[in-house]
Amino acid sequence: MPTHLNPATSPTSTVTARGPWSRLSAALTGQVAALAERDDLIVTCAPGAGHGAPGCFIPALATIELDGTHLGHDPAACDPSRPSDRERYPALWGVLVHEAAHAHHSTWHTTLTAAPTPTTGPGASRAPGSTAAVRGTAQLEAALLLEESRIEAAHLARRPGDHRWLRASATGLVLADFTPAPSPRPAGAGGSAGVRAAMTPWDAGCAAALLLARVTAAVLDTDETAPVARAVCEVIGSGRLGVLAELWCPAHRTVDHDTAGMLELGRLWCECLGIDPDQPPPPPETGPGAHAASSALAAAITAAVQAITDADAPPAPLPGPDRSAERRAEKQARDQADRAASRVFGDLPEVTHGPTKITGTRAATHAEQAAARRLARHLRNAAHRDRATTTHTSPTPPGRLRMRDALAADAQRAAGAVPTAEPFTRTVHRHVPAPPLRVGIACDVSASMRPLAAPVASAAWILGRATGHVPDARAATVIFGATVRPVTRPGRTATRVHEFSAADNRHAFAEAVDALDAALDLSRPGGARLLIVVSDGIFHDAERTDGQQRITRLARSGCAVLWLTLGPTAPMDGTLPVPLDDPADASAAIGQAAARALRNA
Repeated sequence: MPTHLNPATSPTSTVTARGPWSRLSAALTGQVAALAERDDLIVTCAPGAGHGAPGCFIPALATIELDGTHLGHDPAACDPSRPSDRERYPALWGVLVHEAAHAHHSTWHTTLTAAPTPTTGPGASRAPGSTAAVRGTAQLEAALLLEESRIEAAHLARRPGDHRWLRASATGLVLADFTPAPSPRPAGAGGSAGVRAAMTPWDAGCAAALLLARVTAAVLDTDETAPVARAVCEVIGSGRLGVLAELWCPAHRTVDHDTAGMLELGRLWCECLGIDPDQPPPPPETGPGAHAASSALAAAITAAVQAITDADAPPAPLPGPDRSAERRAEKQARDQADRAASRVFGDLPEVTHGPTKITGTRAATHAEQAAARRLARHLRNAAHRDRATTTHTSPTPPGRLRMRDALAADAQRAAGAVPTAEPFTRTVHRHVPAPPLRVGIACDVSASMRPLAAPVASAAWILGRATGHVPDARAATVIFGATVRPVTRPGRTATRVHEFSAADNRHAFAEAVDALDAALDLSRPGGARLLIVVSDGIFHDAERTDGQQRITRLARSGCAVLWLTLGPTAPMDGTLPVPLDDPADASAAIGQAAARALRNA
């Protein structure tokens, strides 16, 4: 059986913590008082501590030793006073909880009268002393095996929140009792490579006491230890396993100081397994064919360890969404928009022939000029930002003196404390810059818009002219039919109304949106962005599908899309329809829509 089940020859500590281990030991000492409800305990954590076990409690010295090999982290970077930091080394913290449970509940050992010996765990404790009649006997070893689950059940009754740590102790360290010594493993390591458990009644009883009894103590779950239960039944039979269960259940109800009761349960345990309670426990089997690590019991313990480890393992992080396709699509859309802007707004001579062209210009009417001025006021008001007001406090002038805080500061000085009161206050007003406004205007000049050609030309001039009156605003206007033609280029303002024919039988709407997007950065954050479409929406299916893709992309990026309607229309999804009877009367509606876009910028 495990090395740490052999009694130590001296209660003295064999390892001294130095450097970072000394500071970690002091921090653990500060935390163990709450776990054990004792203020006299000292914790020593260092590599090699624990008397050959992952942890041990030495009652004669009121000391808990922890083998720092299982920490798995730089001791200088550990702070056990922070609950979140304990999550980095749950197995070692679980051993501390287990040994604190020994320190609080394993008091029946002190009634034994022989020379003291250290109590190691978590696999089994050491009695601080025993009479010549029980020292080194199977009876005492069996009682100490029952003590492991008894103290954990009692500890959970006091501190149910430590359930998670006791499970970590079981998976990472307690089950290491079945591996040959030395067996350093990283904290929280699962599995039991090299498990030593032969198919003998004594080994089966040890597995039952250290695993199955913890199910009754509500530390482990039945499904996790099911392989061990089957292997134990294969060795001793289900009848004797039931008798053992009838022994560990009373042990969990035994009070802390009942020495006679625990020793009697240990005697009955040995008699159930057919072992002389007055003799030492059976030694491990040796010789040919007795390779314990290949036994069915060892395999069952390994399976139980893995099941417990898997149950307590944090869930694997969900893979993040694969945005590579989305990034490629966005890059393709931007490249396509750049090419469209180069075709529409490039340094090419003005086209005066073809189906989509400007037929002439005229002076704006007084009504159109007035409408442009009204819309400009609406846009400026929408872009206006009130001054932001903030209040600052300080211990020294300038500012208005608040007597209450001044008296508080005097009182702090009189008490010898550093004054924290700040009696002076001042109010600071600052202007909040308005976000720049970018407006793209696309006018439909297809044949279905022929009756509305004049109102569309008027609306385009009013929108472009009004935007030119707003500080830091940029606008561009295009017409689209079979092709896309520029009316005003980005940053320029038309002085005259451009008139155009409306005879096209196709709608290059997607290209018009792409050109305005690239020229004005409508799809890039950084200001208030508006796309204004003047159209009846009567497109072919493919044209409408391509156009809807552009509108959806702009809306997703935060660009507002207004759809001006001058009659029966079919606006696209994601747009804000603005019905107009007369473009000269559209300033209020367009201004309100622009204000909403600016508020969301």
